[in-house]
Amino acid sequence: MSYTTTLSEKAPEEGVQPVSSTLSDYDADLSSSGYPESPDLEDREKYAGILADTKKTDKAAPGLGFIVWTAINVASTVAIVAFAAYHFFITGATLWVVSRPQCAIFIPKQVSIMQISPLAAAMCIQVVLQNLSLAYSSVMFHQLARLLLTPVVALLNYMLYSTKIPRAAVSPLILLCSGVGIVSYYDSLAMDSASAASTSSRGTIFALAGVCTSAVYTVWIGQYHKKFQLNSMQLLLNQAPVSTVLLLLTVHFTATPPLAAVPVSMWVLILMSGLFASLVNLSQFFIIHLAGPISGTVVGQLKTCIIVGLGWAFSTHPISFQSIVGIMLALAGMSL
Repeated sequence: MSYTTTLSEKAPEEGVQPVSSTLSDYDADLSSSGYPESPDLEDREKYAGILADTKKTDKAAPGLGFIVWTAINVASTVAIVAFAAYHFFITGATLWVVSRPQCAIFIPKQVSIMQISPLAAAMCIQVVLQNLSLAYSSVMFHQLARLLLTPVVALLNYMLYSTKIPRAAVSPLILLCSGVGIVSYYDSLAMDSASAASTSSRGTIFALAGVCTSAVYTVWIGQYHKKFQLNSMQLLLNQAPVSTVLLLLTVHFTATPPLAAVPVSMWVLILMSGLFASLVNLSQFFIIHLAGPISGTVVGQLKTCIIVGLGWAFSTHPISFQSIVGIMLALAGMSL
């Protein structure tokens, strides 16, 4: 059903749709959201005006807000390189707060624990494997190995859903995989230095296992979006509490020091890591909202370059020429 009644005879401003032209959009929104159709014409016209303003805003080019949230996202990710379960608690609490009517950034949608548990378990496994990878390999190799997530996800999509890889993407993926392989081999040769944070064979296994698990998790995210009709924040709000509980259950089986032995400085770092985790998740949402998913991917590539550069600058062991070539190949493949 659509209405043609307008609020005034005055011509609408340029670039803004008339209120009457958006009433059909209002009908579509109501039908897709499951809410009953409002019989009040005045309310319908008011909401239609909001839709028109939203469409005008969506067409605007990214401005200062996009730049600010990009800076926050990059800085937070670089600072957070390796923390885990606490982040899920902070992220879940933050999402719960911003979903309250006072903030109303998004509307929460509940999914049963049994349905969300497989996704949460995959997330926890890949977090554990990433931390084990960092424990047995250099930060530089760990970050470069994470770049393999793109080709592995593409391979899984092809195997499971017959999604073809564009020919233009084949060469960059070959460069990327070759570069990571070169760094993996030559970085592991530096194990003769006892104080050097280099990559062992165990670290390589953990890194590759983490990439495969992350790829499964990434593919599942897409399926959960489609199956339950959830946006990213709704899905994360359902997943975060379950992930927190699952990771807490593993604490008993890990080598953790007594709480009294943890220095105050470490508690400060833990608190900061939780704040960084919240900023990463929220800023990523704002980046995609303001500039689209492609810009979000570009920001992710920027973060990889920064982390690899910092790992290179602060490395305690000399980097071979072959490793430098591998890094350049991987970054070139990522950028193409």
